[in-house]
Amino acid sequence: MSTPDTTRVRVLVVDDEVLARTSLRILLAEDADVELVGECGTGREAVALVQELSPDLLLLDVQMPGMDGFEVLQRLAPERMPAVIFTTAYDAHALRAFEVHALDYLLKPFSDERFARALAHAKEHIQRGRVHELTRRLMGMLQGSAPPPAPPPAAPAPPSLEPVGGPLERIAFKDGGRVVFIGVDEVDWIEADDYYVQLHQGSRSHLLRESLRELELRLPQRRFARIHRSTIVNVSRVKELRPLAHGEAEVILHDGTTLRLSRSRREHLLSLLGMS
Repeated sequence: MSTPDTTRVRVLVVDDEVLARTSLRILLAEDADVELVGECGTGREAVALVQELSPDLLLLDVQMPGMDGFEVLQRLAPERMPAVIFTTAYDAHALRAFEVHALDYLLKPFSDERFARALAHAKEHIQRGRVHELTRRLMGMLQGSAPPPAPPPAAPAPPSLEPVGGPLERIAFKDGGRVVFIGVDEVDWIEADDYYVQLHQGSRSHLLRESLRELELRLPQRRFARIHRSTIVNVSRVKELRPLAHGEAEVILHDGTTLRLSRSRREHLLSLLGMS
């Protein structure tokens, strides 16, 4: 029989954003001690899946259409209540009231390290059988009898944005159970997608959990240019520039992709193209 510290923690992910669920699925796959038993995008589905699957841990978005995360918890019976980590893209004015009752909260965009700490904390409580105490406190909060919230913990230190070891030459990303590498010169263009980036490589695109700013600092500076606040282009893929009004322009790539070039970034791109 398995000992408590080797029991896999069963996790249910609830978020109305597909990319957010994808990100959490990737992060959970890194930990052999957890099992993703389900995911959904609405509060009603979440209530049904908790009742059906009895997960140990609920990664629960706060703001969802129809039924928010707090309403989900109010509809769960105490004996069905898992440990809860809230996730949200919104400010912390409401979250402070829940901090001593829920196990943790993650304010989007959160780093991999911040997620790992929250998950480790959750596993420790679950494997030590402390979920019932968490449930009691959470149910008390939902019924309006919770004690005052504790001060929020100090925010984790931001990751360094300084490039390490020279410009990036290969990019690693997950594809199912594989880790795939592509050379940066294979990338046509990159776009910010919420708190991820999409790498466009011909007809394919790859989701990478990293901010556009962090990735920009690691790319070869003479080969890639930020042309818009949400877009980076591989300079070698640029075929044509078409002027627009107010000093802006369109960047046409060799495959026909059309991207917007902001006025403030025009000179930098022209210098990389040898036109200034």
